[in-house]
Amino acid sequence: MSEFDYKNFYEKVGNINGWDFSNIKSISEGVKWELYDEVIKRCKKTDILLDIGTGGGEKLLSIASSLFLLIGIDLSRRMVETASANLKKSKIVNVKFFQMASENLQFPTGMFDIVTSRHAPFSSNEIVKVLNTGGWFLTQQVSESDKCNLKEAFGRGQAHGKIDGELKEKYIHELKEAGFSKVQSFDYDAKEYFERPEDLIFLLTHTPIIPDFGEDKKDWELLKDFIENNKSDKGIQTNSKRFLIIAEK
Repeated sequence: MSEFDYKNFYEKVGNINGWDFSNIKSISEGVKWELYDEVIKRCKKTDILLDIGTGGGEKLLSIASSLFLLIGIDLSRRMVETASANLKKSKIVNVKFFQMASENLQFPTGMFDIVTSRHAPFSSNEIVKVLNTGGWFLTQQVSESDKCNLKEAFGRGQAHGKIDGELKEKYIHELKEAGFSKVQSFDYDAKEYFERPEDLIFLLTHTPIIPDFGEDKKDWELLKDFIENNKSDKGIQTNSKRFLIIAEK
């Protein structure tokens, strides 16, 4: 595939997928948990949940029937607009979305029974403030060694060159310092296969995996080489490394 074709993919990818990450066609092998399944195990029908970095809200809407009220926040106006549009289409009535920064949660003290954060930064002190005593905080985050072959191919990337596990230990320390009594952590490193080049391009243009992806024309040649070198019968192969922290206040 030529460089020109890749540039056309870049222009079209927003129209193909919009801002809805659920439209990315990929499969994973070796995933040990699903964050919101873990949430459901710990919630009651009377609970109120806050989801930090909610994105397009798809995950939150999928568990709406399990709780009394769910609130999703995101720093991105575009993501909140997408989440609100998804909410309108769903006709679900117990979910609300707001644009808000995670380091300044504008909610009453102890309002929530559960707080979640999936691949989004958070403030331990803010979470402990808005969470009820006995409440749960669950976060899934991207490990430093995630997409390692992709970062090696580009010679740069999110947390490229950092020691794997540093972010997890930092968050564990901060949560304990903030006052969480029980903090557990888990890890997995799964194989991930993207079905089409545009699925991978969508990921690169909507996440910080490769900073400023596409601004240098060399990126398209690097991407072309990466795809050629990592093609398989299952798709374009990379890895998905995640850690899960479950903390009880």
